[in-house]
Amino acid sequence: MRILLLASLVLAAPAAARDAPSPARLKASVERLVSFGTRHTLSSATDPRRGIGAARNWAAGEFEAIGRACGGCVAVERIARRFEGPRAPNGVMVENVLGVQKGRDPERVVIVGAHIDSRVTDVMDAVSDAPGANDDASGVALVLEAARILSKERFDATIVYAVFSAEEQGLWGATLLADTARARGWQVSAMLNNDIVGNTIGQGGKREGRWVRVFSEGIRASEDLVAQVKRRGDGGEDDGPSRALAKAIDRVAVTIPGGLDVFIDRRPDRFGRGGDHEPFLRAGFPAVRFSVANENWDAQHQNLRTENGTVYGDTVDRMDFAYLAKVTSINVAALARLANAPAAPAEVSLVGDLSRDTQVSWSATSGAAAYRIRWRRTDAADWTASRDVTGTSATLPEVPVDDHFVGVSALAADGSESLVTFGGRAAARR
Repeated sequence: MRILLLASLVLAAPAAARDAPSPARLKASVERLVSFGTRHTLSSATDPRRGIGAARNWAAGEFEAIGRACGGCVAVERIARRFEGPRAPNGVMVENVLGVQKGRDPERVVIVGAHIDSRVTDVMDAVSDAPGANDDASGVALVLEAARILSKERFDATIVYAVFSAEEQGLWGATLLADTARARGWQVSAMLNNDIVGNTIGQGGKREGRWVRVFSEGIRASEDLVAQVKRRGDGGEDDGPSRALAKAIDRVAVTIPGGLDVFIDRRPDRFGRGGDHEPFLRAGFPAVRFSVANENWDAQHQNLRTENGTVYGDTVDRMDFAYLAKVTSINVAALARLANAPAAPAEVSLVGDLSRDTQVSWSATSGAAAYRIRWRRTDAADWTASRDVTGTSATLPEVPVDDHFVGVSALAADGSESLVTFGGRAAARR
């Protein structure tokens, strides 16, 4: 095993400076989405000015314009399927609008998404004005801005910019894309869901603009009982792929001057609630949800009205577009890193019982220039030490496995790092 001197990685020439997200452009996108009156999933799909169909057509047009500006690097795809459930008892055709930026490896994918549908107090009310400025025109504006910025670069992985429908009716648009990803054999390295990401004044007037919450699961929704028991035995409850993604985003965020802190919220979503990242978690893909530090529930799922001096409704004037631009910056930087990096190692195995040393081995990753072994004491929340190597095995002297967690990531030639795959006991041979 040779320890790699990372001069070629660390000292590689940096890419050209990336454009900063524009608060003015983000605001213009939110205002345009609000102008459709309602974007309820059961609203008109054919009216050219009002309803979810007009909003989806506008989003598709934005992706088309981005694609033209980059010489066709972003292609528009619209996928649809009929769903039926308690919030659509007569069924509804659910359509997602995708901007697809093909990478050098078309099968490896990173996804950034948000839902375009909106609602008021009655989830079945498809007629009343439902501006949905923060929930979730803010996320759609972020997705479009990320596409505008990243379309000027080329990446190893394909980036899918997803605009979902029917989040409020049952996460149906996200379910459709997660099912599509599995059917097409996509290797999804990460899914970033942005839902309610554009305000800094929360309930009761409390202002918080210093951080953004990133929710991630610990024990995986996709793991069966045997896998969950193994993870418990390995001590990997805080290091599943979704949690590794949240930690990677946190490390990216600290490199952005004047940016936001990432509050790693160690649950899949807000207490008792959910979002469009969850179908991807059930499909076995690493996925997280971005959401503001303080929510304003007077501005969520409310009919537009004033009662006893309290103003209700999800309107543009309640938003902070400088903050939304900072959340967009984190998404853009995380997407660029993960789209440039190789896939994470599929498996990392440890041997070290009855020893002061830990032997680490891992599966090779296509396109990896090197690997980064990370470790920490078991009382630490995130990695504290690392070593970069070539090959697919190494020994960590005086790092006893009883008291340390170990993981491995893959590095691209420019130093871009994949998610960290947590190390555990090797699978039993049959």
